[in-house]
Amino acid sequence: MLAVEEVDAFYGAVQVLRGLSFEVRTGEVLCLLGRNGAGKTTAMRTVMGLVPVRSGRIVLDEEAISGLAAEEIPKRGIGYVPQGRRLFSELTVRENLEVGLMTRGSGKKALDRALGLFPRLEERLGQRAGTLSGGEQTMLSIARALCIEPRVLLLDEPTEGLMPSMIAAIREVIVRLRGEGVAVVLVEQRVEAVLGIADRVAFMEGGSIRALHSVAEVRADPGLVHTYVGV
Repeated sequence: MLAVEEVDAFYGAVQVLRGLSFEVRTGEVLCLLGRNGAGKTTAMRTVMGLVPVRSGRIVLDEEAISGLAAEEIPKRGIGYVPQGRRLFSELTVRENLEVGLMTRGSGKKALDRALGLFPRLEERLGQRAGTLSGGEQTMLSIARALCIEPRVLLLDEPTEGLMPSMIAAIREVIVRLRGEGVAVVLVEQRVEAVLGIADRVAFMEGGSIRALHSVAEVRADPGLVHTYVGV
C-alpha cells in the first residue's frame, strides 16, 4: 500500500501541495480528479521524489520513502508514466524497455509480460520510439514502467489525445494490472475516462484532497463532478 500523509510541497517559494493525504491499496485503482492547477501532477512528482516533501511523509508498505533520492523510488517498486510520456525518442522500442529492465535488474520474464500486455510493441522492437504513433508511444511508456515489475503504478493522464481504440486498450491493461494486485494511481481530468475502471475517486483542489468517494457514489451524485471538475 502507498500512503501520502499530510504532505506539503513547494516550487520555490510557492506552495503547491497543502496537507495532501491519500492512500491506494493493493489491487485498487484510485483516480485523482481535478481542474488544471489542482496539484495532480505535482502529487505524482512528489511521490517519485522529483519534488521534495517539505513536511509530512510518503510511506510504501510501512517504509517511509519521502526522504529517498529520486533514483531510489523506482527501485522500491513504484512505476511512473508521466504526462507527455518522456521516452528516449532516438532509442528503439527495445532500448527504451531495457532502461526499465535495468532499474531493478528485471529479466526476460518482466519483458515478456510487458510485451504480452502490448503485443503491438513486439512488432516494433527495432523501431525508434520517436517514430511511433501517439498511442504506441503511450503503450511504450507504460510498458517501460511495467518492466520494473511495480507494486504501485502512477499514470498521469495516459489517455490524453488518444483515439478511442487506444484508450480502450490502455483501460483494459489497467484493469488487468489491478487484477494482478498492482496498486494504480490514475490522474485524469475527464470523469468518463475513469468511472469504468476506478474503485475510488479523490477530488483535488488547491493542492489538497477535498473529497474521496467510491465510484458508485460519484455515479449517483453528478454534483460532485460539477463542483470539483466542472468549469
